[in-house]
Amino acid sequence: MKIAIVLGTRPEIIKMAPVIDEINRNNSEVILIHTGQHYDVNMSKQFFIDLNLPVPNYNIGIGSYTAIKQISVIISELEEILQEENVDIVLVQGDTNAVLAGALASNKLKIPVGHVEAGLRSFDKDMPEEINRLIADNCSLLYFVPTKETALNLLNEGVNHDQIFITGNTIVDACIRHKDIAIAKSEINNLVKFDEYITLTMHRAENVDDPERLKSIVDSLINLPYNIVFPIHPHTKKSLINLDLYENLKNKENIQIIKPLGYLDFLALLSNSKLLLTDSGGVQEEAITLNIPCVTLRYNTERPETITNGGNILAGANSEEISNNIKNILDKPEVYEKMANAVNPYGDGESSKKIYNTIKEIYDKDELKIKKAKEIMDFKGYHLYNITEEITVKQYETENRYSIIQQVFNDGVPVNIEDSLKLKGKIIIVKEFEKNK
Repeated sequence: MKIAIVLGTRPEIIKMAPVIDEINRNNSEVILIHTGQHYDVNMSKQFFIDLNLPVPNYNIGIGSYTAIKQISVIISELEEILQEENVDIVLVQGDTNAVLAGALASNKLKIPVGHVEAGLRSFDKDMPEEINRLIADNCSLLYFVPTKETALNLLNEGVNHDQIFITGNTIVDACIRHKDIAIAKSEINNLVKFDEYITLTMHRAENVDDPERLKSIVDSLINLPYNIVFPIHPHTKKSLINLDLYENLKNKENIQIIKPLGYLDFLALLSNSKLLLTDSGGVQEEAITLNIPCVTLRYNTERPETITNGGNILAGANSEEISNNIKNILDKPEVYEKMANAVNPYGDGESSKKIYNTIKEIYDKDELKIKKAKEIMDFKGYHLYNITEEITVKQYETENRYSIIQQVFNDGVPVNIEDSLKLKGKIIIVKEFEKNK
């Protein structure tokens, strides 16, 4: 079995590292295709070496082009690479431009796409990442979702339940894999001047490119009575300087601004933090995995499970809201302990194994392919039924050959669909077809 993995940014490499390990461990062939977003080939190569990963087979090296140029160049380059390599499946991870381009190129070449971390939704189409997720999911054959909630998102969008696999999130595998490497290699503790501190990250355009929001966030930071370590993104620094806010932060004795950190240094920094303050998506996952309470500088998140499980709070960009939430967590031990001990919704570190085993099982059945229609079918529509008999999902669909259960409701609440799910007493929505005679 030959698996291609398209990688664009460091978070993708981090989260796919344990999947790459799993493929190699099982003696399947992996083709790594790195698009080279945001940094040069040499830096990219060193990052793979630092994480004890094989160097990519291909590096497209697109750099920091505009989004449209990045996507078009990646698609064009992938066409030639994927045709030459003749892979069985292409894996993409997350919501970057590389994911969108990889999914589109593979789909047009009739190569099955497996989307790792599928189904995430912020329901905010102003976010470029949201559009990337939606399009990539529409191009995919296999959906590896982190939670039941993300599975429901896909079911609501019409994806068939037998294509959705709840695997947990590879970020847990990655944190376990990389934490020991970080501790062994990082010297960040020699740089940080505080024994106890909040880690701050801020880079999203919705915050740093909005003067009102950025001023409000800075107002909260300069009035906090806690130590803060701030690895500052270059674009964030530029925005702060343009608004005459940078010196306000730099001159505070309890705020240490440091240069952007590599992944291993950042993981070591985060591991020793008292609290995380961030507008990042992936770092929310890392925080709950490392038992670090998180306050998120956003008004929505595609990681709602971190909130419902109690490890994360949305504070938006309101100065008072940010300050009150941080003080409530750090000044009340009972609140802090509850958040630090929140149950991780992303699994037990076995996500990569589940992903590989699912692909291998489908491959061994000779079903890892985009199937062509063999029968002429008429779509009859969606129908709602109240099930009163003892029957499972698998039994229902076996007896009703041209029906696919799209949604199941138990007492009005949607539930995830599995073959063994008992339907008696539940309401189902069925996608029905009829064979054209």
